[in-house]
Amino acid sequence: MQITKRQNIIISNTKTRDFLADAYYPETNEKLPLIIFVHGYKGYKDWGAWNLMAEKFAEAGFFFVKFNFSHNGTTIEDPKNFADLEAFGNNNYSKELSDLNVVIDHFIKNEKVDDQKIVLIGHSRGGGISIIKTCEDIRINGLITLASVDILDRFPKNNAFENWKKEGVYYVENGRTKQQMPHYYQFFEDFKNNEHRFDVERSMEMAKAHVLIIHGTNDESVSMKNAEHLHILNPNSELYLIENANHTFGTKEPWEENNLSKDLNEVIEKSIEFINDKIVNE
Repeated sequence: MQITKRQNIIISNTKTRDFLADAYYPETNEKLPLIIFVHGYKGYKDWGAWNLMAEKFAEAGFFFVKFNFSHNGTTIEDPKNFADLEAFGNNNYSKELSDLNVVIDHFIKNEKVDDQKIVLIGHSRGGGISIIKTCEDIRINGLITLASVDILDRFPKNNAFENWKKEGVYYVENGRTKQQMPHYYQFFEDFKNNEHRFDVERSMEMAKAHVLIIHGTNDESVSMKNAEHLHILNPNSELYLIENANHTFGTKEPWEENNLSKDLNEVIEKSIEFINDKIVNE
């Protein structure tokens, strides 16, 4: 099977700024289910083993898209590094939801995809964003969360919060690059101004799509309790736990292997089975 890989497609969002997306798909005359991968905090489309993941979904017969949020800190010119920390500091959930909407619109309009078969796959914070989008957008038929958060109110508390409000910025060190990543206070203001919209729990309860929740039992960043809570909120969802898997399912940046990790391979195989069962063949 011939797989087409189109990388660094420029997507324009008039509400944010231009950003990049990749599309992986098999050569066919048929309209394919559209699968969109939504990265998380300090993530980007080329992180770790995401390219290998994209290939595997394409080989399974899907039109697979991954993209960089416009304000994730990467740039058009340098998509694999946090080259624009000012943009990173000015990111917020409104911008991420706007970008995700533009991605969906772009690939429905410009590609041979089946607009009745749209699935979001969100990792970590991207899971929370994907849950909200699924609640808001009736076009989305399937939702798969990978190590997802169950709330988006993940801001500094108490003295740290007061200091953030006073200073207007707080920094988090990136453990891999050692960069000091800024977070401007506008992030919290955007959250407060849209608190009802950004209620992941409410969105999960109201989501009409087929839902698969995948989480590792050894997740060091987002507790497995988040997955169990999401499943309680949406009893029609399927909860799939991977024993001893960590937050990135055994992968890291850079990923120099030619093969997927055992855990990420299990994630993808379970996801493909779910999409075929619930969306393609329903």
